[in-house]
Amino acid sequence: MPAPKQNEPKAAPVKTDIRKPWKKKTPVEVVLEQADKLRGEIADMEEELKLKRKQLQKFEEARKIFEAI
Repeated sequence: MPAPKQNEPKAAPVKTDIRKPWKKKTPVEVVLEQADKLRGEIADMEEELKLKRKQLQKFEEARKIFEAI
């Protein structure tokens, strides 16, 4: 019969991160923050779109080569 496991006391985790105090935002600040967030998302999407257009251009060039054969 196996020996029962002994429960070892575990140290409690120490929290060193203290949350910043909550600061109420005005409706104007909320709207401006959302607008900035959307601008950032749009910039990211535009960059992704540029990359996809380059990739499509390469595929179109390859297509022309295959059609010429």
